[in-house]
Amino acid sequence: MAVKVRTALEIFEKAPPPELYSSGLLEKGDHENVKCVLLDLQGLEEVGTLIFARNYAVIETVICALRQLTFADVFTAVERGEIDHGMLPVENSIAGSVNWSYELLMEHDLRIYAEVILRVRHLLLAAPGTTIDDVHVVRSHPQALAQCTRYLVRHGFAAEATADTAGSAHDLLANPEPGVAVIASQGAADLTGLEVLDREIENALSNYTRFFVLSLHDAPRAQRNKTSIVFTTPHRSGLLYECLGEFASRHISLCKIESRPRANRPWQYIFYLDFEGHCQDPECEAAMMGLLRRSSFVKMLGSYPAATTPVDESHGLGEVR
Repeated sequence: MAVKVRTALEIFEKAPPPELYSSGLLEKGDHENVKCVLLDLQGLEEVGTLIFARNYAVIETVICALRQLTFADVFTAVERGEIDHGMLPVENSIAGSVNWSYELLMEHDLRIYAEVILRVRHLLLAAPGTTIDDVHVVRSHPQALAQCTRYLVRHGFAAEATADTAGSAHDLLANPEPGVAVIASQGAADLTGLEVLDREIENALSNYTRFFVLSLHDAPRAQRNKTSIVFTTPHRSGLLYECLGEFASRHISLCKIESRPRANRPWQYIFYLDFEGHCQDPECEAAMMGLLRRSSFVKMLGSYPAATTPVDESHGLGEVR
């Protein structure tokens, strides 16, 4: 089987969503008796397909300690061999990068084994008997709140940040408060029994989140690959241009570049770069060698199968609400 864990998580009740097949993490037929990787997806679960440890703390078969799982805990669990793969969000099409995930990729030595892109649908949930006119405060993870800002402003709701979306639903169930609602998923609604006050409240219907699957091992090569690296350069005029030129001169397409502050070095920056191709492809390998000559530091995060963004045929891809 492609995915195994040694943690007491649920088994798939139905076939996994197609995004895990396109990521290369699963192969056809693997859903039978396949246990789920340990995930921290901020409530973006598909009930009955993927079981997310954090969100299913109310299920008796899940170890309760996983309820307090953090992003760092996912890395540690993989490093210790407690699980085979971990999965966490790195980027949203509306709210942008999940900075803490990128910081952890820099700090730890795990490999990106796959990427998964999921369509995100947010719901407004509240205690049974609550109407939307009763709501004054909405709680959720900062990313979820950022993805629903237009809706919150339109209704005059005050936003309060919490640790995660599913956890906010679970907490509201345990301690109902008048006038309080949460932003979470359909899965969280099903598990908690909270009232669904509204659906698809995100700013844009083309709301997608990209996740990295983490492993101790390199991913097998696929037909379409992507590579992620981190690098820094000395402070010299034009040097970043020259570094990127190593890829441009070899016609290697860049998918993403982002700068982040360098820890303990004020006003110095590191660059996260994704490009098309595998690190062992001749042109990519030559570009990497050129980058090594020009930069002061390069770290390989992994080469992995490139995911395809799922298209929701019921809505326009770029429709903004």
